[in-house]
Amino acid sequence: MSSFSFDRDNSLYKNRDALLEEYTPNNLVGRDDELEEYHAALQPIINGEAPSNIFLYGKSGVGKTAATRFLLNQLQEDAAKYDDISLSVIEINCDGLNSSYQVAVRLVNTLRDPADQISNTGYPQAQVYSFLWDELDKVGGTIIVVLDEVDHINDNSILYQIPRARSNGYLEDAKIGLIGISNDLSFRDSLSAKVRSSLCEKEVSFPPYDANELQKVLSQREQVAFHDGALADDVIPLCAAYGAQDAGDARQALDLLLEAGDLARKDAQQVTEKQVQEARRKLERDRIMEGVADLTQHARLILYALTSLEAEGATPARSRDIRPRYEQLCNHIGTEALTSRRMRDHLADLAMLGVISSTEKNEGMSGGKYREHSLKQDLQLVVSALEETIELAGVHESIRPYYQTAAEENA
Repeated sequence: MSSFSFDRDNSLYKNRDALLEEYTPNNLVGRDDELEEYHAALQPIINGEAPSNIFLYGKSGVGKTAATRFLLNQLQEDAAKYDDISLSVIEINCDGLNSSYQVAVRLVNTLRDPADQISNTGYPQAQVYSFLWDELDKVGGTIIVVLDEVDHINDNSILYQIPRARSNGYLEDAKIGLIGISNDLSFRDSLSAKVRSSLCEKEVSFPPYDANELQKVLSQREQVAFHDGALADDVIPLCAAYGAQDAGDARQALDLLLEAGDLARKDAQQVTEKQVQEARRKLERDRIMEGVADLTQHARLILYALTSLEAEGATPARSRDIRPRYEQLCNHIGTEALTSRRMRDHLADLAMLGVISSTEKNEGMSGGKYREHSLKQDLQLVVSALEETIELAGVHESIRPYYQTAAEENA
């Protein structure tokens, strides 16, 4: 038999899928107040009344989508008991859809037969909306349209049109409720007043999970995902503590538990603190590598300049200290350096990404306010993530030892 044959391994996991993002538990823990508020906003549907429009907001991984799926599954199950309620749910994720036009096309194609789809271009927007109203009326009854990551849409049109479609006479047989879900806490403020009054009839805010709430979430999934005794006693508290540090993100805490389980399964061991620590290092490395890969060339050059200063022990550094090194790198590859203001914008973006830390200093009348920057992540890790940029711009002497190590790791 080949040494690469596949045999089932159930030594640790009972149901590994219970740790994945698409899994919806039978009960949602740690969000009691939010669920109660959300439930009240959905209640009119069971009463046979027109659905409310609901806006959910909170950072990524705080339970907005999970709460929506949990309550809508329950709502559909309960609505089926009543002969006078016909309820349909349409859910789309707006990531990659940056205009109302694209969202409307996606909704039309979700409702239509695969053989009768429309293209993403070639129609006036008014005609696409007309297609949408026709398809919604064909479904009829009460329809909940869920737009997850709604903050990706750059214009307000569809957020105004859907809630007002029936009152504007576009729909006869369908009653529409819109649920918008946003990770951007400032998105609501960017909406026009007329859209806010339509979309935000009911608002539910989801704060970050604290460590105790995350322990409840992880313990619930542990019971479904793992065999008894598969986790050491300190694994759940440790994953919850790290999740609380990571902006109260349940998804990151679950990913950490999943990665730790996968590492332990290689040797059919119990999951212990050792695997959690190893998993955290791996996930952090992957996150930084992906984040740096998505940066613009100038953002990577600015990060390279700061990294070389870090290697020299010359950080924290002000942007005026980073700029000469950045300009040298730009000259080396034959590109014009950005303005000082744009460079500072990129430094702010790098801080948001979590690659660097930026601290504001205030020296009063004599020195004024300024920011100092340094790497937040391991220097070796950042050099590894910047390998292609370093090859392009040349290996600065200060990072040569780290670059050689990175090249060996990535070989």
